[in-house]
Amino acid sequence: MTDKSLVFLRRFGSTAVLWTLALWTIFSGYEPGFFVMLTTLGLVGLWEYYRMLDRKKLPNFKILGMICGAVMSAGSFYWARRGGPTQAQDFELATLMGCVLLVFARQMFQRTRDLSPLETMAFTVFGIFYVPWLFLFVTKIVYLLPRDAAGHVTGHYYVLFLLVVTKFSDMGAYLTGSVIGKHPLIPHISPKKTWEGFFGALAFSIGGACGLVWLLPEKLSFLQQGDAVILGLVLGFAAVVGDLAESIVKRSADAKDSGKFLPGIGGALDLIDSILFTAPLLFFYLRFVVGLS
Repeated sequence: MTDKSLVFLRRFGSTAVLWTLALWTIFSGYEPGFFVMLTTLGLVGLWEYYRMLDRKKLPNFKILGMICGAVMSAGSFYWARRGGPTQAQDFELATLMGCVLLVFARQMFQRTRDLSPLETMAFTVFGIFYVPWLFLFVTKIVYLLPRDAAGHVTGHYYVLFLLVVTKFSDMGAYLTGSVIGKHPLIPHISPKKTWEGFFGALAFSIGGACGLVWLLPEKLSFLQQGDAVILGLVLGFAAVVGDLAESIVKRSADAKDSGKFLPGIGGALDLIDSILFTAPLLFFYLRFVVGLS
């Protein structure tokens, strides 16, 4: 078996397992399942971020950062389930404030000068903002939508919408770029990405958004085809930016992949990098354009 075949089989196996778990969790509406899946991916992604810094010998307080990320993830889910997204956001802001306070307090015990204290605190706090805080918008989407008559959540179908549009963007960029890509998009960040792939990402994400709204009109009743076109365009663009944003982080740390959490794919951060940017945009669109609260 060739190396390419082995990589393909590993990637296919990881993708199949992930989509099976994700779709089962989404369609079952099993709330503890959301908590386990989202918390695991978020915290593993955060750990991978700190490990990349360690390999580059960039200073950080990773244990403190992981504790803050875990507290934020658990508390956000609890308050979103109990009081809705607004209370979850309040808890997250309180946690972020506490994290900044603790990071400064921790730095006081380090006898270092120059830029090292500032770098240590900045790298630590940025990780909390970049991974768990952005990823927790997925949780808030679940609880932004009203429950049905039986008390079951309905926001999980909008998480499905988020995943489909985001992954269609990734797929469109890869397929279009591979077939007809000739003009580099931002070669100093990601040499393989092209303008053709970028427009392919937008076309695929719009198609995925419109197709899902057409297939599940009752489950996605707050979205019309006009919303699907807008969200396909906006989320498709954000997915590309999210992928490039992680490329900046990895290049800064001289890392090819964020980790080895997923055979054939890379790390958890490689998996959720686009969602970190698309989830907040979908949440705010549902809240301020559609008018959900």
